[in-house]
Amino acid sequence: MRNIPVDTTALTFVCVSPPRPKLVSQETGEIKVDKEGNTVFTVGLSAADAMGRVELINVSVSHDPDLTIGQVVQPVGLIGMAWEQNTGGRQRWGIAYRAKQLNAVTSAVAAAADAA
Repeated sequence: MRNIPVDTTALTFVCVSPPRPKLVSQETGEIKVDKEGNTVFTVGLSAADAMGRVELINVSVSHDPDLTIGQVVQPVGLIGMAWEQNTGGRQRWGIAYRAKQLNAVTSAVAAAADAA
């Protein structure tokens, strides 16, 4: 599977669902871990451009990013991976997103208020 880097410079990301452990199987409840044994978390983000177009994406990350709904986020090392699956004669496809980190963005106004 090919990893496609995502240019995040023209997008604003906002957390729309809190981090939760990613499941390997919903039936067994098995939690996904990465190659180093870290729990993989999924975070729902909105990605908006300057024209007002918004996409909702789920991003996987190999640690709990400690984010809350409504926080502006800066993904680091965001990649997309195309996937497809044929189950029971039904074909599904999409793009899975993964980031090295999801950092909460601190606004200059909030930083100035904290300093005072």
